[in-house]
Amino acid sequence: MAPGRLFSRLTPTGLRARLIVAVVAMVTFTVAVAFAVVYRTTGAELTTQLDVSLRADAGQLGEAVTEQSDGRSASVLIAAREYADSQGYSNGAVLFFAIVPGQGIASSHPELFGQFGPDDGESTDQQLLENHQGIALAAPVTGYSTQQGPDLGPLRIYERRVRLGSGLSFYAGAAESLEGIERAKHGVLKSFAVGGVLAFALALAFAWLTGARMSAPLRRASQVAAQVDGGDLTPRLDLPANTSHELIVLAEAFNHMLDRLAAAFESQREFVADASHELRTPLTVIRGQLELLAGSEEVERDEVLRTERLIQAEISRLTRLTDDLLVLARSDTDDFLRRRRLGLASFIPELWDGLSLTAERRFEVGAIAEVTISADPDRLAQALRNLGTNAINYTEAPDGLVAITAVLRSGEGPRRVLITVSDDGPGIPAELRSQVFERFYRADPSRARAKGGAGLGLAIVKAIVEAHGGSVRVREAPTGGAAFEVELPA
Repeated sequence: MAPGRLFSRLTPTGLRARLIVAVVAMVTFTVAVAFAVVYRTTGAELTTQLDVSLRADAGQLGEAVTEQSDGRSASVLIAAREYADSQGYSNGAVLFFAIVPGQGIASSHPELFGQFGPDDGESTDQQLLENHQGIALAAPVTGYSTQQGPDLGPLRIYERRVRLGSGLSFYAGAAESLEGIERAKHGVLKSFAVGGVLAFALALAFAWLTGARMSAPLRRASQVAAQVDGGDLTPRLDLPANTSHELIVLAEAFNHMLDRLAAAFESQREFVADASHELRTPLTVIRGQLELLAGSEEVERDEVLRTERLIQAEISRLTRLTDDLLVLARSDTDDFLRRRRLGLASFIPELWDGLSLTAERRFEVGAIAEVTISADPDRLAQALRNLGTNAINYTEAPDGLVAITAVLRSGEGPRRVLITVSDDGPGIPAELRSQVFERFYRADPSRARAKGGAGLGLAIVKAIVEAHGGSVRVREAPTGGAAFEVELPA
């Protein structure tokens, strides 16, 4: 198996598992770094203290021998042995020694330099090894050194060369076993081992509890999502008051999404029900007329023509309804608009001239700003025609007012153009103005089916305007009728 694939398989995938691994890894790394620093610092500090002590001990030995000898080699050796014997030696104590060239070695531990015979119970090989170690120690090495001592293990040694007034010189030295330092370092290791295990256990428990607490809302969210996927839109993600701010924001966004989803499903169900009702009515009329025509034994031509007119009217109504539904369905797609630069000063008057040929009303074009917008001319014309047709439907011939204006609104932020289509009809009550742009909505009784069509015209206006990045609203016109305001980016 490839290393990358093996690593990906070993990498934890769950949030809780990843949190546990991350926390434990961080604690382990921190404890390891702390141990390395303390272990190294402890050894270095103790070694430095030992070096200072050995330097002072070797200096005392050199001064004592210099004061007690008469400058001859034999006298130096005797004085050194007297000082070494006076100090004595036991395990862990300082070992004093003096090397007098041509005379010998004085030491508080003579066996260290092979001056005594083999110990009982030691093998020949062991004794040979100790003899080699003693010979190595007998060779003068000025300064600090670390050497192996017979039966003592590693020794820290300091030697200095002492010159006498007679021209002779000898080497005064002090040594101490490193066993104490090793014990101290071992104590540090043991303490960190115990502390590391406790820290590892505490980190594991903390990460487990924290991971469980952090992942609980996510598990709850997955359960709610599963219920939603099963068709139940009622559950919501409720979190305790002490939950972190980030998770509360996530829960609010999740619940808001579910609210919008539920509203969208409800709107879709209402839309399908309304569309089915609107489609069923003309189909029922067509079916009834055909059955009536088929059930007659002798059909006069006038009856056939009447039936044809009724059916053609219902077919036209079905066609308009189908076209409107297709427009609404496409309003959310990316290719709904084909924008280009559009000058309103010529576009709106030409559109209103064409609309004036469809009904006998008092069509007026008010102030039109010399402004250019980025828009789809066909879609914008469709929206304004729907508003104009709406005004035609709710005004009386021949003097009913159908007016349009377009003014530029300037101020803070980007410039906007306000297009207003107004009439002098019955108007729309204030409590119904927020609903007139809903699909299949008709304000009864004045805006009934006979005048208002299927109730998709204003919904199409809203879809087209919002696709252009604008907004549409309705208010009471100065003439008492309805004034529809379309606001678009200029």
